[in-house]
Amino acid sequence: MVTKLTDNPDIQDILTREKALQDSGAYVYMKEIEGTTNRTVMSGGSEMIMLGSYSYLGLIDHPEIMKASEDALRKYGAGAGGVRLLTGTTTIHKELEDKLAKFKKTEDAIVFSSGFMTNIAVLSSLFDQRDLIVIDRFAHQSIYDGAGLSKAKWMKFRHNDLDHLRAILKLHRPNYKRVVIVVDAVYSMDGDIAPMPEIIEIAKEYDAFTMVDEAHSIGVLGEKGTGIEEYFGLDPDAIDLKMGTFSKSIPSIGGYLAAKKDVITYLRFTGHPFVFSAALPPASVGAAMKALDVILAEPERVKMLHKNIDYFLNGVKALGFDVLKSKDTAIIPVMIGDNIQTFGFAKAMHDAGIFVSPIVYPAVPHDGGRLRCCVMATHTKEDLDKVIGAMGHIGKAMGIIK
Repeated sequence: MVTKLTDNPDIQDILTREKALQDSGAYVYMKEIEGTTNRTVMSGGSEMIMLGSYSYLGLIDHPEIMKASEDALRKYGAGAGGVRLLTGTTTIHKELEDKLAKFKKTEDAIVFSSGFMTNIAVLSSLFDQRDLIVIDRFAHQSIYDGAGLSKAKWMKFRHNDLDHLRAILKLHRPNYKRVVIVVDAVYSMDGDIAPMPEIIEIAKEYDAFTMVDEAHSIGVLGEKGTGIEEYFGLDPDAIDLKMGTFSKSIPSIGGYLAAKKDVITYLRFTGHPFVFSAALPPASVGAAMKALDVILAEPERVKMLHKNIDYFLNGVKALGFDVLKSKDTAIIPVMIGDNIQTFGFAKAMHDAGIFVSPIVYPAVPHDGGRLRCCVMATHTKEDLDKVIGAMGHIGKAMGIIK
């Protein structure tokens, strides 16, 4: 008897589910997009309203960003030619890090090949067996993976539950040299915001550090879109470790950490994803750097995004859908139910010309299936009205709303 790589009950459960969904015709994952992703996309030969893109400010095809990427490609070539520590650092890499430090008001910044690898590098490099990492239950998977790769003890607290966080610290803080509290600024499945002022106060009370993943908050939170500190009016030094990505509002690829200079210097020599991974391609660096300029130079995009968020959120809530505690973020979860019902709803939306993503277990609880609706600054009122109308029609037909 030959054992297969997929001979595992958990693997078989996933494969069986995926086959059933494909056989039912309700499978909408990995649907190919033919061209750029903005307020509308071409898919399967049809134009669809995009309601699932992370390009919250609609910058993917911004002419200045595209030109900056092309200019970097011509000047530096298609690749950087090595790892950053050795031959992969170009002048444009350093310029991006300097610009990030200024954007996030820190002493220095470091760039990695992805947001996922940024969290891996920071947590696995900075913390060891003497330390404790306390993580919000709904934080991004890369944070848990980074904590797991460190030698530190890690624990999770109930989502945005400050009493539970305080209880963990009260019980365990005396046993560790250093403690860091790690949260997402905006939670990618629920669309709510970490209560950072209170978390910072708790961290001070228990002599702990704070780390925030701003993947979904840059370009969204604050009048200028500079993130959670602007949103809450925090002091620039209030958060110790400021992490973010170049794959959401910033249309590129990569991730960064902005922090004190000594922290960044240490990571440049010890962070495995920095030391052992090839440097970001110059074209990606050029796009990310120009995007930071555009966000600050075109505040009307952030203002329009906020207007669209309010309009869409109020419209969906008026229909009777549960949107959890989503507020002031571009991510609005529309709760549907079980896996099959959620995929069926998403398929009906696709048939109506609306590209939206179904989110099901294991990304969310078994009964927590939802449509993750991502609002963009470039959506028109007509776009949002069409989406809201389709949701109302489909929701009533499926018995989800009255």
